Amino acid sequence: MADSEASEVRASAPLPERSVGRWDHDVDVIVVGFGATGACAATEAAEAGASVRVLERGWRGGGTSAESTAQIYMGGGTPLQKANGFDDDPDEMYRYLVASCGPGADEAKIRIYSDRSVEHYHWLTGHGIPFEPGFVPYEVSTHPGPGQSLSYTGSERTWPFCELARPAPRGHTVLQDGVMSGELMMQILMKAAVDAGAAVQPDTDARTLVVADDGRVVGVVARHEGRRQLLRARRGVVLTTGGFQRNREMLRWHAPHLLDTTVPIGPEIGDDGSGIRMGIGAGGAVIRMDSGCVTLGFAYGHRDNLRGILVNAQGQRYVNEDLYQSNHGGVALQRQGGQIYLIVDDEIYQGRGSPGPGDEVGGTYSLAAVAESPEALEAELGMPPRSLSHTIAVYNEHAGRGEDPYFHKESLWVQPLATPPYAAIDLRVGHTFYALFTLGGLHTRPGGEVLDADGDVVPGLFAAGRTASGVPAQGYNSGLSLGDCTFSGRLAGESAARRSG
Repeated sequence: MADSEASEVRASAPLPERSVGRWDHDVDVIVVGFGATGACAATEAAEAGASVRVLERGWRGGGTSAESTAQIYMGGGTPLQKANGFDDDPDEMYRYLVASCGPGADEAKIRIYSDRSVEHYHWLTGHGIPFEPGFVPYEVSTHPGPGQSLSYTGSERTWPFCELARPAPRGHTVLQDGVMSGELMMQILMKAAVDAGAAVQPDTDARTLVVADDGRVVGVVARHEGRRQLLRARRGVVLTTGGFQRNREMLRWHAPHLLDTTVPIGPEIGDDGSGIRMGIGAGGAVIRMDSGCVTLGFAYGHRDNLRGILVNAQGQRYVNEDLYQSNHGGVALQRQGGQIYLIVDDEIYQGRGSPGPGDEVGGTYSLAAVAESPEALEAELGMPPRSLSHTIAVYNEHAGRGEDPYFHKESLWVQPLATPPYAAIDLRVGHTFYALFTLGGLHTRPGGEVLDADGDVVPGLFAAGRTASGVPAQGYNSGLSLGDCTFSGRLAGESAARRSG
């Protein structure tokens, strides 16, 4: 690898404090990044009495959070859950998240996140975040509509999770005129930080950290308006710059299996691993850097697609189709090499005429093949003889009784594929969108303190959101990133503000 390429993934070397002649700014807490994580960290730190300066690379902030669907995963008995008749508690939420976010989920982070979820709901609404009162029926959609902020956004109702914890909807979505709005959410969160007293400095590229001889992180080196700035943090620096899905060199080093994804989630500026590299340079350890959320939303907005069956290149089923969309992409890429199809019959396709190969389905997916019989369809797809046709025959035998004994798809979505023609919706990597954001990052305590390779705290350094490895360790539910980002940002901001300089 060329030196210029290697520099993109090499940890940013810190500046020794003894090299600093004069500080340009001197505050208690510096927050690097002004997305949802940074805004909540800045608000909490300022409300704890610290002087706070936020360094934002863009012109105003918002980041990936502003482009999100504004789904925030919360539970344990929030007012919105109770108003819609759902009985949830922190233990059920904890059991589900430990199972769905693993293997190797951080149980300490999940425990405090579950126990304080209702409190976090009140913190968000107390700072102006609005939720509309209704619930989106699971059978209809996972897409919130006008007046319906509450929805299922995970695999709570699907096997095996439904046997491990009592299902409950935990997606709380910020809506504006009935439309999901990350932009509205960020306007409110950024205003809360400013109102709390945080000073926001945009167009500022944080380059590296300043470290004292004893290992304490004491400041940040940045570039602002064409010149270098040295900013001192008397109590701590909080890194909230997002993940590294936009840095293909870091993906190549840490998660090469994610390089085949086609759509990095988030704006073009940001999520390049800069905060993670800064933390590594100051002695921080990273964990779960191979983990990512890969979304394949073939049923998003088209719930009837769940009545079809997912098959691999050999014509075999490999998963229960009602598993939530935020997990399907990873399952397809890592277990099936990204070579999968959704098989539907004409009834499931809902009579959309007589489509041919290459025709678009829902504006996102195309058809790989259409045929009058399962045998002809498997031949069109180049599958082994009697592979797909046998799979459909076995599925239909059980589906006629409303059963799915091999993959345990909920009976709601089980029906025979018996109405020709049959179609294969093309979900192969390279033929449709596999959307990605990374889940690995700096190793932190629940309070945001960054740990080194020995598990000791790097003094004065904190990280939260996707810059750290958080609640969604290696599994995901929609809304969990924003839930974890806002909550972990709060904890990191408070920890930094209360630290002695």
